[in-house]
Amino acid sequence: MARSADQKLFLGGRLKRLRRELDLTQTAMAADLEVSPSYLNHIERNQRPVSAQLLLRLADTYDVDLRAFGQGDEATAEALGELLADPVFKGLSAPRHEILATVDENPAIAEALTRLYQAFSDQRSRTQIEAERGGGGLEETPADWVRDLIQSRRNHFPEIDALGEAHHTELSGDPLGLEAALRARLKSAYDLSVRILPAEVMVEWTRRLDLHRRRLTLSETLSTASRLFAMAYQLGLSAHAHEIEAMAETTRPPNTAAHELLKVSLTNALAGAILMPYGPFQALAEATGYDLDLLQQRFGVSFEQAAHRLTTLGRPTARGVPFFLMRVDQAGNVSKRYAAGAFPFSRFGGACPRWRLHAAFRTPGRVVTQIVETPDGGRWFTLARTVARQGAGRAGDQDLAIGLGCELKDAHRLVYARGLNLEAPEVTPIGPACRLCPRHPCAERAAPPVHADLQIDAWSKSVSPWPFST
Repeated sequence: MARSADQKLFLGGRLKRLRRELDLTQTAMAADLEVSPSYLNHIERNQRPVSAQLLLRLADTYDVDLRAFGQGDEATAEALGELLADPVFKGLSAPRHEILATVDENPAIAEALTRLYQAFSDQRSRTQIEAERGGGGLEETPADWVRDLIQSRRNHFPEIDALGEAHHTELSGDPLGLEAALRARLKSAYDLSVRILPAEVMVEWTRRLDLHRRRLTLSETLSTASRLFAMAYQLGLSAHAHEIEAMAETTRPPNTAAHELLKVSLTNALAGAILMPYGPFQALAEATGYDLDLLQQRFGVSFEQAAHRLTTLGRPTARGVPFFLMRVDQAGNVSKRYAAGAFPFSRFGGACPRWRLHAAFRTPGRVVTQIVETPDGGRWFTLARTVARQGAGRAGDQDLAIGLGCELKDAHRLVYARGLNLEAPEVTPIGPACRLCPRHPCAERAAPPVHADLQIDAWSKSVSPWPFST
């Protein structure tokens, strides 16, 4: 949003949100910024504008991106405007200046409204799909609940990152020595030895704790990176079971399965933070243009582990590019979804066949890039690559594809976008799962839409196998 040079900046809502993200009181922030608490209070209530001097202090004290801070949350404003255009709000008129004022002055409420609408929209889509199938409704699964909770936190848990950094500092910082350090810590602190066992002994398990023999057993099918992760997982679980239990309890899971699954997810996050401590990982990512090969080599992790870690870089004073990640198998089944910001794909069904995530299976081990546009007009820079399924047998038999992406406006920060014309890019229109996709015509459509009537004409043939009225 352009502003004239002499326009006063009333950024109270954004300043208040920053303060809360940093977990600071008004008094503490006022002291940091060398202003009085009453002055800061007036600014947060938009009774005083933000001066240039105060903006500079914000940037210097909290590492704030002034361009992003001064422009406001345009993405939230656009999302709020789009949801208000839904027919369910027919008859209501919300001028753009009111939407911008809401986002500026009450950003948390604006975000809460967008989340509430997303939940409503998801439920409406689920109901439509189930009605089309002749069923009676879909219940939220424990996996859905945990995924939604993690997404509500933008996949960022600062307490987990702090624990991971502390462990990494105590262990060897050299990936070549980290395995020995992890083995030694497990043995000295928890009397646990680590054994690598044949696949026929482990049978279905890739990692298992044998409390009777006081040993952590790992399958020989695991890669070196996966073995490191398994040991870091066990260290995190042994050292911080009580903290993880407390974190899970505060979220009030709806059932035992959701509670246990959340604890596993939090422990996985801790293992990632031990192997890839936030500060060094984020700094190297920025310095190298988010080069996944270099991140893998520096921290001794796999492509998938490094890509997953990129979706967690939400520390207010050292934010990374807000990536989303999706993992699919060759049949299109989605087994992982995470996002540090907005997530452009449907929770239901697989990803669009026009996205090169699926084409990655034709070029195993190679990164393929693509710029895509979703039906709402959002543009995203994406990259995809195959990875081996953990503990899989013969190479290539059970490959998975990892799709990683960010908003196009952030693509200039990525090494993978160098040499591309990001101002006038080649864009591929894509959509959500076919039953929910509004795009027509589309030769790749695999199923009729649930939101429109088919329009079949015996005298003509469309490129789409399921033509419908728009």
